[in-house]
Amino acid sequence: MGAKADALAKQFEAKVQEATSVLEKLSDADWKKVTAAEKWPVGVTAHHVAMGHAGIAGLLKSVASGQHKASMTMDDLHAMNALHAKDFANVSKAETVALHKKNAAEAAAVVRGFDDAALARSAELLKGMPPMTAEQAVSGVLINHIEDHLGSIRKTVSA
Repeated sequence: MGAKADALAKQFEAKVQEATSVLEKLSDADWKKVTAAEKWPVGVTAHHVAMGHAGIAGLLKSVASGQHKASMTMDDLHAMNALHAKDFANVSKAETVALHKKNAAEAAAVVRGFDDAALARSAELLKGMPPMTAEQAVSGVLINHIEDHLGSIRKTVSA
């Protein structure tokens, strides 16, 4: 682990804490409101974020190892997300918040485990995308994933 990895993990954990705070305060009515961006209920969007921590952490490990080979396209990812939205249409807040905390802690541990050489390795994350370093993926994918969806949830529940 290096100082850079620790700093990235702390940025991620701050965003996780922010999301946790928002999710824990949502009412049952808020949980069912449909987001404009994703077109999913807030609860489904929150569960998508919680599940995403684990998938993204796996992707980061693969890129950081230098062994990653892109096997999915953005369309594949959209199809997977649509299926997730259908499968978790009635997910509970308690289950989602617990999954969010668990998967986020594991993802932060993955990031903390990277040294500077691992953070500098790059790969094409999805077929057709320009290569990203593991460090860029932590910021641009892991942290941004929460940021984007949390923004959508906030916009939905404040409307």
